[in-house]
Amino acid sequence: MTTDDTPGYIEDEYQRDTTYISDRITPDGRDGWPVEPGRYRLTVARACPWANRAIIVRRLLGLEPVLSMAIAGPIHDADSWTFDKDPGEVDPVLGIPRLKDAYERRFPDYDHGITVPAIVDIPTGKVVTNDFPQITLDLSTEWAEHHRDGAPDLYPEDRRGEIDEVAEGIYQDVNNGVYRAGFAGTVEAYEEAYTRLFGRLEQVADRLAGQRYLVGDTITEADVRLFTTLVRFDAVYHNHFKCNRSKLSEMPVLWAYARDLFQTPGFGDTIDFVDIKRHYYEVHRDINPTGIVPIGPDLRNWASPHFREEFGGRPFGDGTPPGPPLADERVSADRNPALS
Repeated sequence: MTTDDTPGYIEDEYQRDTTYISDRITPDGRDGWPVEPGRYRLTVARACPWANRAIIVRRLLGLEPVLSMAIAGPIHDADSWTFDKDPGEVDPVLGIPRLKDAYERRFPDYDHGITVPAIVDIPTGKVVTNDFPQITLDLSTEWAEHHRDGAPDLYPEDRRGEIDEVAEGIYQDVNNGVYRAGFAGTVEAYEEAYTRLFGRLEQVADRLAGQRYLVGDTITEADVRLFTTLVRFDAVYHNHFKCNRSKLSEMPVLWAYARDLFQTPGFGDTIDFVDIKRHYYEVHRDINPTGIVPIGPDLRNWASPHFREEFGGRPFGDGTPPGPPLADERVSADRNPALS
């Protein structure tokens, strides 16, 4: 059994376990899980880029009143995320100390990854889905009746083909590419992942050199997916995963783009750099045997001006920014210095 980032090597190349629970929560309940306010709990870890996507989308769409959120700590053992941030180290709604409990309540012999994000059915305590790419798309489409007034359309129907195409390339070479570099078992596998990563980043930078967002003139799902890797790049991936050709802060177009998103409500206010750094440097002992977490880099530069407004664009389209995070979901300035 593995968690999200446990290395899996096939012929010395990192292979992510992509066997997910594919059930979907829909208005018609066709998979047995109807959309119902208050019935489900989104389980996340702020450390995890895949979960960070769901945190951002939930914020942007204003789903907090209908979909509660459980936040696991940054340090997990070999097979489960734990709710060690909560009093008594037990999630107060699900009543469990480990996410594994929700998986095994539904599948007693579950032998795939205990991953975040996952959505859990509160009445039964059973995991419903951990299919992270589909979760955010469904929050945009299947949960539309419960979006806040002014919520943006992150997955507009007339742009879905382009969004999917852009996001797929980013997933293969950037989102997953940093892991393929970091967990490579041979020099050859590392060099291939490294080359593909920076080649794709150059391609994305060329795309963004003349437009504010990846697809169209508003934020879409594609931007959310790229952001969660970029925001971890200098703090973790540049050093820890040996993705060190350039820091993000040395790539002018991508650095300005990432700061633009970071400073947009719903993005930077979800980022906990303390949890992010602790997770990678303390959990990945095969890469960092001492478990020492670096003090740097200085992350206050995320608040510096980006000047991307010159491209125009409307971050939320015809909508409006989300309000402040819920009081018990706020990230403090000591955990994200750019928020001070």
